[in-house]
Amino acid sequence: MTRKTTTTVAAIAAAATLTAALPAKSADTIPQDQSIRNVVLVHGAFADGSGWKGVYDNLTKRGYRVTIVQNPLTSLADDVAATTRALERQDGPVILVGHSWGGTVITESGINQKVAGLVYVSALSPDAGETTAQQYEGFAPASEFVIETTKDGFGYVSPEKFKAGFAHDVSDADVAFMRDAQVPINMSAFGTKLEHAAWRTKPSWAVIATEDKAFDQAMLIHMAERIKATITKVSASHALFMTQPEVVADTIDQAAKAVSAKK
Repeated sequence: MTRKTTTTVAAIAAAATLTAALPAKSADTIPQDQSIRNVVLVHGAFADGSGWKGVYDNLTKRGYRVTIVQNPLTSLADDVAATTRALERQDGPVILVGHSWGGTVITESGINQKVAGLVYVSALSPDAGETTAQQYEGFAPASEFVIETTKDGFGYVSPEKFKAGFAHDVSDADVAFMRDAQVPINMSAFGTKLEHAAWRTKPSWAVIATEDKAFDQAMLIHMAERIKATITKVSASHALFMTQPEVVADTIDQAAKAVSAKK
């Protein structure tokens, strides 16, 4: 499989310098009586949670309590366990957010009773009984997003293809850091069948990067439409969770407000 979903570790630290989130206006501060005030962010492959820094800053300024999961990327079960651990620490209902591979993780772990809504950020959304790898079937290959696999089965984004495939809207200096700070993922995780699909019972939102080279655009749209997500499109690379923190934060805020209004 030479196309894959994911984010970048380093991408992460670069996030602060790269695109500091715009400060939330006072009008954006969430009302005291809003029932959903907790957000859990789940990163994808080839990255760690620090890539969410801009989104974190934006949401916390609005008054949300934000928790960032650090996925081990060693198996779907391990990543779901890490996410469930974070969910169990919440003091109320949660909007659960996943980028790329993180979408698979929130699809499985989102059945947790504390999860009130799901946000997919250029993310995968398999159904129960499906694997992540199956989501690519029938769509054009992501030729600029190339995965190199180690002898023990872990994958990295090809250094030569990293900027073009992952973060073409990021500066060369920051891309170099992201590339060299990758967290590899156990490639067998993409062949693991899901037991649950939280989007079947939880309302969903999707932010789609229109210049994402990790997926065929038709694939992203197909997945978002299949789960009946409310869709937002933004001109960005696969690294939109870093480069478009305000758009992503706005979508999370919309999800929290929409679900709160129904309670």
